[in-house]
Amino acid sequence: PWSCSGVVLSRRPGLVLCQGALFAPFLRDGPAAWARPRALPPDALQPCPRPLVLQPPARARSLDTLEARQSPAGGLRQHEARLLALVPCDAFQRALAQAFGDPEQWRFGAEAAGDGRPALHWFAWLRVPGLDRPAGGWTARAGAGGLRKGEGLVACGSPFGALCPDLFLNTLSSGVVSNLAGEQNALVLTDARCLPGTEGGGAFLPSPAGPRLVAVITASFCWKGTEWVGLTLLCSLDAILRSSTGTLEEAGVVVPAVLPVPAQAAAGHGQDALGWAALVECGAVWGSGVLLGPRLLLTCRHVVEAGVPPRLSLSPGPGRAAAGLGGRVVFAAEESSPFDVAVVELEEPVPGFVPPQPADTFLPGEEVSVVGFGALGRACGPSVTAGVLSAVVAVAGHPVMLQTTCAVHRGSSGGPLISSHSRRLLGIVASNTRDTSVGATYPHLNFCIPITILQPLVTHYCCTGDPSAFAKLNQAGEGVRVAWRLQRQPGPPSKL
Repeated sequence: PWSCSGVVLSRRPGLVLCQGALFAPFLRDGPAAWARPRALPPDALQPCPRPLVLQPPARARSLDTLEARQSPAGGLRQHEARLLALVPCDAFQRALAQAFGDPEQWRFGAEAAGDGRPALHWFAWLRVPGLDRPAGGWTARAGAGGLRKGEGLVACGSPFGALCPDLFLNTLSSGVVSNLAGEQNALVLTDARCLPGTEGGGAFLPSPAGPRLVAVITASFCWKGTEWVGLTLLCSLDAILRSSTGTLEEAGVVVPAVLPVPAQAAAGHGQDALGWAALVECGAVWGSGVLLGPRLLLTCRHVVEAGVPPRLSLSPGPGRAAAGLGGRVVFAAEESSPFDVAVVELEEPVPGFVPPQPADTFLPGEEVSVVGFGALGRACGPSVTAGVLSAVVAVAGHPVMLQTTCAVHRGSSGGPLISSHSRRLLGIVASNTRDTSVGATYPHLNFCIPITILQPLVTHYCCTGDPSAFAKLNQAGEGVRVAWRLQRQPGPPSKL
């Protein structure tokens, strides 16, 4: 009944890497064993199980490729495997502590059953003689140190494990690198949607020479408090190999060097947009904002309504270091306004700032991304999530609300919504969706204020310095108020 996904790392000798938590029921010392700093040998398990490795039928491509395949029921190949060792990844454990902080706020995957977090940084090495190939070698890999937020990843795993493996084996999901933490990016967050059972599967970096394995899925679901984050937690393969080198050498296995990220992949989209986003903190209240000029920032009213002068933190970029800046609120929309907007003027200009270009049209279905400081924002800098523009709500022919499928979280309010192709600014995030009747948050349904509403007011303010230009946001007509009516009622949308 115990199963997880895995990745074939070598064909000479045949080696499979999977999640260590699979062996939790067999630990001689129980959960206390996960607190040990060194690898656990097979005799730490009692009895030591004999795992089976399942692969597609012989006529299909092998497990370590990303090609789609059909697997008729009963046609899977089975290989007996032997556990070499359970190995902790120290760099990943340190990155977990750095990124997620208070363990009481966060839950991961199987932790709902009480056994998740202590084993997150443990991985199992399996020797699988049936995978040996005379001309075999190591799977194409890439180091995570060169990953960039916003670049694409493909995840491959087998959801639901032993339940109908002929149907679910090696299911693919795509997403982007959402955030990074730890030395050499030992911890990677992606918005690729993975399901329970994919833990131990691989995350691959596309490249012209073919996909390269860059990380291993460690938790398909993350919660912060009662909020489902909707992101997948990955551990860098390079970090696992560094922690495992001594153990593998004792078994006679030499690990070749991991290649750096190919230059074509390292240029991932989203880098310019990181410089447009800022963390906005007003006392205990915090959120995101988007810079429209060297001293001008837009955010949401509810981010600055604490009455405390805002403090802004910017991501490091060309010509500037990560630093905090003071600011003053020059306009905040009335609470009765459907447009939850505030304007902040910075005390000092941002050096070398290149402002975003505003969009003037919106295409439902186009690929978009959101940059914001939700989830891990204060610990690891802004996150990037991707999706599509799912709907454009118009009143009298003018867009007044944008809906997207990007995963956004508490703390993302005021962050920029960007077209993935044109790189133009589409709007700012205002809220995601929360069903207050059951306490569930839906990060993949969110609402944004179109930049076409805000840009004329910003231009007028920049020319005149008169903040009364934004007073029009308080004078929205009844049609606009109806479109944003869920903000005014105790219904699904929630502030971020």
